[in-house]
Amino acid sequence: MKKFIWILLAVLVLGLGAFVFFRFYFVFGEGVRSGELNYVVYKGVIWKTYEGKLIQTGIKAQTTGVQSNTFEFSVADKEIAERLMMESGKVMDLHYKEYFGRLPWRGHTRYIVDDIVSIREKNTSIDDQNTEVLSTIAPGTEGNVIPGLY
Repeated sequence: MKKFIWILLAVLVLGLGAFVFFRFYFVFGEGVRSGELNYVVYKGVIWKTYEGKLIQTGIKAQTTGVQSNTFEFSVADKEIAERLMMESGKVMDLHYKEYFGRLPWRGHTRYIVDDIVSIREKNTSIDDQNTEVLSTIAPGTEGNVIPGLY
């Protein structure tokens, strides 16, 4: 009987260990998200973590009304988080890992940014973009209206 209890206890401990590993430490997916960095903040009550939001182009169609497509993430590495804080408002590509569950000392989300792929300045001038398009369509017509082009 004692042997059965020890075997049952060992199976339960191994099962709990496997559950914890797959729930909190197994990387479910990874990839790169691109968008304008809205903010990165350092917050928390017991465990302070770096949390951020990236605004992606396009809109969310699953909700009612118009809403921007945002990517909320956590950053475990202090150096990456501080660099992101200094580059707020720029367009960037961030590499992330996705986990099944979140740990309070790792962050408030399941998405953990672990690398900055690229950082670019935000291009805000619509007039410059229109001039570039017009000059590629018909050189020398900057500022002129092209018939049939709406």
